[in-house]
Amino acid sequence: MLFWTAPASTALARALAPAARALILGALLAGAARAEEPTLAAPPAGGAPAVDPTPGSWIGTAHPLDDLYADVYELVRPPVLAPGARTTGILPAFIYGNGMFDAEQPDFVATIRGGVRFSPAYFGSTTIRSGPDIGLRLDRLELPGGVTLGSNDAVGFLRGFGPRLSARYIRARNSDDYDEIRGLDDVPFSLELGGGLGYERHYYRAYADLRYGVIGNHAWSGELGADGIAYPYEGLTLTLGPRVSFGSQRFMDTYFGVSPSEAETSGLPAYQPGSGVYGAGMELGARYLFNERWGIEGAARWTRLTNGAADSPIVENGSDDQYTVRFDLSRRISLDF
Repeated sequence: MLFWTAPASTALARALAPAARALILGALLAGAARAEEPTLAAPPAGGAPAVDPTPGSWIGTAHPLDDLYADVYELVRPPVLAPGARTTGILPAFIYGNGMFDAEQPDFVATIRGGVRFSPAYFGSTTIRSGPDIGLRLDRLELPGGVTLGSNDAVGFLRGFGPRLSARYIRARNSDDYDEIRGLDDVPFSLELGGGLGYERHYYRAYADLRYGVIGNHAWSGELGADGIAYPYEGLTLTLGPRVSFGSQRFMDTYFGVSPSEAETSGLPAYQPGSGVYGAGMELGARYLFNERWGIEGAARWTRLTNGAADSPIVENGSDDQYTVRFDLSRRISLDF
């Protein structure tokens, strides 16, 4: 059973309220648009697509979201141009145009993501804060000799065994901002980069990642994971599965340790954790592709801090249940070497 403290639940609700409203609106729009799959004709000049007004068609029967649908479609629809004409709208050209990262016969295909993450202020904290989220996934790599790793399909997942890219941003810990850890040394932000190996089929995948803190903690950490994969309708991919996190001695000391000098200034007992597994939990993910290049994605994760992390005075003064939610815009990159 999971236990929430009142401050934690209130902070999480306030932090996620705007994002939740946007997510709910998007789900309503997607569900309504897919409910009857109306037949779309070619869009008239300057307007939304024509729809066959058969009984049961939500647009043909003056659905209350008709006007909103038309406005959104007008914003993101592919430009309809005469031969030789150029696009004039920023967003259509931005989404649908080819660029230097869109090779037609690529040797390297990857997906980058960026957005916002709502997560504990530090490992073991009950305070939820927002911050940047970044991610990098390898989709396809063609090696000399005709050896190809991964897949070039629109979903972007690997097929069979293949290499992975991994990145993680860990926010700084300013101890004076939190009464529970006041007196501990501050910890700067960290950027971890690395890779791993994954195995994937159409409906499931498993992977192992290892990262190093190139900025900040200068420590090793990693993750083991597995997912079931579902495709409710075209463009949407859902994943759900367990996660196990581990870290080196330096990583554990940085985020869960209390040195003798810190014990004197903070009042917490001195503590030195060992390396190994520090967390286990579950993650639910969703990804929707607008086209083969652009998409939106998000994930919600619960992690239970375990072993040396759970025994840390830092965690004992906070919570061993950690909750994270992220929302991102993703872009596929295709390069020809």
